[in-house]
Amino acid sequence: MADTSTEPGHASGPPHAGRRLVALLLASHLGPTVVVTSLCTALAVAVGAPAGTVLLVLGTVLAGQLSIGWSNDWLDAARDLAVGRTDKPVVSGGVTAAGLRTAALVAVAASVVLSVPTGAAPVVAHLVVVAMGWAYNLGLKSSAVSWLPYAVAFGALPTFVVLALPGDARPAVWLVAVGALLGVGAHLANVLPDLDDDAATGVRGLPHRMGRRATAVLAPATLAVAVGVAVVDPPGPPRGATVVVGVLAVAVACAAGVTAVVRPRSRAPFPLVMLVAALCVGALVTTGLEGAVGHP
Repeated sequence: MADTSTEPGHASGPPHAGRRLVALLLASHLGPTVVVTSLCTALAVAVGAPAGTVLLVLGTVLAGQLSIGWSNDWLDAARDLAVGRTDKPVVSGGVTAAGLRTAALVAVAASVVLSVPTGAAPVVAHLVVVAMGWAYNLGLKSSAVSWLPYAVAFGALPTFVVLALPGDARPAVWLVAVGALLGVGAHLANVLPDLDDDAATGVRGLPHRMGRRATAVLAPATLAVAVGVAVVDPPGPPRGATVVVGVLAVAVACAAGVTAVVRPRSRAPFPLVMLVAALCVGALVTTGLEGAVGHP
């Protein structure tokens, strides 16, 4: 029988049920999962979706994000063990890699089932989101186009929300662009603290190829462009509240970039990026989302 003492997720005995649940939640990348789900749900409310559709959006996006988070920690288990990432539940023994694989697959199936009542087009849009997340985890993170899954997935999220509305609603191009730009900014900021660990295990995505300083500059710049699109592109002149929220979002984006340079190992830039995303949604809401939803 093979020695399993160094296998990811190995512990001296099976973890307690409560500990396993906590580990599963942590392995889901809980912060980003909650933020993305909350923002999509808020967007659904803002565009006037009926209560039933809002609940379907919430459940579908939550299941999809859980699957992406769990698949990430499952597929990265060996790498995390190699660099001593004891903050990862699968390394510390709270959950096994096999357990995460099962959870990820169940969550994918749940996201499909939950999205079916919204219609064929929304199902496809959300499948694109999940497929991009899994494609990143399966290897695109190590390529020069590591940014692409984030851009496509974050652009597809508002597309899913709008397509889920009753009738023949279509998302405005600028709304999709805001999501895509936020996704690229999130990718750049998320990778910054792990550049050294990634390099040690052979991961060389776009941020690794550009270097820490260039990535720390490009991340807030991309976020600032996203904010600009959210403030300027909706029809009509920007409202005062929209401009105020936009300026605040740009300031937070700059703070994320400065933090990444001054404190290279800090994980603060990514939560700051999530705050920028929330502020972007806030800016969109203050515009009344006029022009965000069109009809063919």
